[in-house]
Amino acid sequence: MTEVKLTGIVKSFPGRPPTVALRGVDLTIPSTSIVAVLGPSGCGKTTMLRLIAGFDRPDAGTISIGDTVVSGPGVHLAPDKRRVGIVPQEGALFPHLDVGGNVAFGLRSLDRSARARRVAEMLELVGLGGYERRRADELSGGQQQRVALARALAVDPDVVLLDEPFTALDSTLRGAVRDEVAALLNDAGATALLVTHDQDEAFAMADSIAVMRAGTIVQHASPETLYRHPRDLQTAHFVGDAVELMGERRGSTVSCTLGELAVSATGGDGATGEVVAMLRPEQIVPAHGAGIAAVIEGEVYHGHDVLVMLRIGDERVDARWPGTARFELGARIEVTVEGEALVFARPDAPAPTP
Repeated sequence: MTEVKLTGIVKSFPGRPPTVALRGVDLTIPSTSIVAVLGPSGCGKTTMLRLIAGFDRPDAGTISIGDTVVSGPGVHLAPDKRRVGIVPQEGALFPHLDVGGNVAFGLRSLDRSARARRVAEMLELVGLGGYERRRADELSGGQQQRVALARALAVDPDVVLLDEPFTALDSTLRGAVRDEVAALLNDAGATALLVTHDQDEAFAMADSIAVMRAGTIVQHASPETLYRHPRDLQTAHFVGDAVELMGERRGSTVSCTLGELAVSATGGDGATGEVVAMLRPEQIVPAHGAGIAAVIEGEVYHGHDVLVMLRIGDERVDARWPGTARFELGARIEVTVEGEALVFARPDAPAPTP
């Protein structure tokens, strides 16, 4: 398995005016890693996947798989020459073929006995040994996705592309199949790109996550860095719940409804003066001693945790606590903040005086 590198990728589609899908995208997928491209519908992530697969040509820029430029000025390697395996939405198994036939679809260059051995090996890898003669419609949704993965890995690809692969599965099955697929990709030493709009999916599977918005990658980082140190407020809200408080930054602290908070040296945009202070709800915790006075106005119970709506002065603030932490509505408590705040420029703030 090898590194995949996109440099300056631009792609538009005809129209009046033309639709710009990708705007100078740079992305590196390290060898044997899983990278998720996370973004809302229409942001360009599936277009990127199609360009890597060779189904479409970029208008500008280059795509390399290992040491080979597969797309670029004067170069466009056909999809079947790229050594790319694809796991599409819903598995997309061929209904007229049995499981063995589906897995063997890309192995026509092998003789019959070698093909049968490879099919058996791949089905064992995904936990479906002996399923060669099963029909696709006899399989559960999770089993179909595992067959699709076996088919993608059977051709010994340099890279595996996964296009929203768990969308069609119900919520109770999705998590288990996602974890199985991630483990199988790791066991196979695969270089993989996962395209998804689901934050939980990206955080659970990927070694790093590239957030895409309007055809550009706005931040590419590890899941923890992306969550703890988002580059802007829109990214902060897209990858998790965020608490915004108006404040004023002075040096390394910001003054807001929750008191004087330390400002993180990483993340945020470095704004000073009138700013937005951003925290994650789990950073706001009950105080054991002196804290900020708050009134509990409501809660949303999720079992493993509870989202608590607090009234602090004139502001509504949401906190996330363990499900065992229960308080009566209207209870007066005190809270404090764990960790540091990120600060961002306020959209309505006056320009700083030179």
